[in-house]
Amino acid sequence: MRTAYDIIIRPIITEQSMEDIDIKKYAFEVAKDANKIEIKKAIEEIFGVKVIRVTTTIVPGKEKRTGNNPKGYTSEWKKAVVKLSRNSKNIEIFEGMV
Repeated sequence: MRTAYDIIIRPIITEQSMEDIDIKKYAFEVAKDANKIEIKKAIEEIFGVKVIRVTTTIVPGKEKRTGNNPKGYTSEWKKAVVKLSRNSKNIEIFEGMV
């Protein structure tokens, strides 16, 4: 049985994600095999908020060079953007970033 902490890997802190905090949208890296229902339950359990919508996307790996000839790829990962209800509190992790 997976816990909520196995599903939510880390918050994503970028310029775009910081701008979306005003409209209560938060971005997280999640487990690749997690579905939207599991992500919603995990966010609600960890942070004690009410989630309205979850959108997910697979971020493909990028080609990286390590020297003159060899090249490889970074691993692909799954990103989830959650939208909270108006009445819900803000997530504390993102509070000091704005």
